[in-house]
Amino acid sequence: MPKTIPRTTNQLKYHRPKIAWNSGEARIPPLSRESKRCLRNLAAYRTPKPRLKVPRSRCAAVLVALFVGRHGDLYVLLNRRSSTLRTYAGDTSLPGGKADTEDRSIEDTARREAFEEIGLPKDRTKVPLLCILEPFLAAELIVTPVVVLILDNTLRPILNADEVASLFSHPLVSFLSSNPPFPSEPDTLEVPYHTSYEITGHERTISTFRVHQFLTGREAGGIKPVFGLTAAMMIRVATIGYAREPDFEVQAPNTPTTEERIAWALLHRPAFRAACQEEGIDMKVARRIVDAFQKKQGARKRKERLERPRREAKL
Repeated sequence: MPKTIPRTTNQLKYHRPKIAWNSGEARIPPLSRESKRCLRNLAAYRTPKPRLKVPRSRCAAVLVALFVGRHGDLYVLLNRRSSTLRTYAGDTSLPGGKADTEDRSIEDTARREAFEEIGLPKDRTKVPLLCILEPFLAAELIVTPVVVLILDNTLRPILNADEVASLFSHPLVSFLSSNPPFPSEPDTLEVPYHTSYEITGHERTISTFRVHQFLTGREAGGIKPVFGLTAAMMIRVATIGYAREPDFEVQAPNTPTTEERIAWALLHRPAFRAACQEEGIDMKVARRIVDAFQKKQGARKRKERLERPRREAKL
């Protein structure tokens, strides 16, 4: 794949604050107290032991690459996907992709994809691992976020133009807030920085969940908001790092957990079901998780039916 930056494109202009990719110094700016706590929390985080076994052929990873801005705050690298891609063209995303047979771990997958897409070195001394989060469910993939910290600010991004159109950054802490971290542009004054809505699947499914969106402040330049899966991952990273909940509700009441949604997908979505059969994965645990959720939902609905006449009588 080509790994060249067009001569007419100045990649540095997409950073706010700018990363010193081309400077001769490898020092990062002094960390703020909040950033130090955030990095300690992320480095100490360990995912619970998973109950579900998922097919490797349906696994993917993204790299959440953090760096320190000039005022000591933490930023995450995001990219604008190429407009020529067949799926999610032009979307704002994290570098990542499906696991290859050569990848020894999900961390290797995330690092390889980031190297291929934005030229971020796989060197673990320059870009050390902070933590690996629980997997998230995409349409036909199970995606694991791998969180790293860029220590060497002399690194220069090399964009694969076939996959990535541009690279920019966004404050990590802003994924916990409804207020924008940037001055509002004229074109976005009437649009809230953070919005969300619920997606409800067929009544046979348990796929109802809340989708979040965050403006980037670059919409006038064609950059799309941080949306859907990417937004959900960034909310989770920020929540763990800053050890506090967002000032908005992440999920609606009675929403299935990610584990419950993955279990349902393994049982009912054709791509997952075929992959599980091909890899000989036992589905007993997935069935138990889905059955328990449906039983819980049934009990809740029965309780609501019983309580409805009482509430109406009080009115």
